[in-house]
Amino acid sequence: MAKAAGKAKTNSAFMKPMQPSEQLAKVVGSEPLPRSEVTKKIWAHIKKNKLQNPENKREIIADDKLAPVFGSKKLDMFQMTKAVNKHLK
Repeated sequence: MAKAAGKAKTNSAFMKPMQPSEQLAKVVGSEPLPRSEVTKKIWAHIKKNKLQNPENKREIIADDKLAPVFGSKKLDMFQMTKAVNKHLK
């Protein structure tokens, strides 16, 4: 029993719903979401709108909704998490 409680505790910060900023809400919605859900929704948006650079799949070309979140027109997928975290409270 103690094991299960310990496991939930280590994951709680990651699973805690976070409030997206106004810019991020245009992509993921305005409801508080865990970081994992925010990432899933951003990737769904990227894939739906074909925002990955075809020559370099790691590069994401921001559309009008993602540019204010990323702070630039292009971003490496590894930099994306850092940029998105600034838009979560």
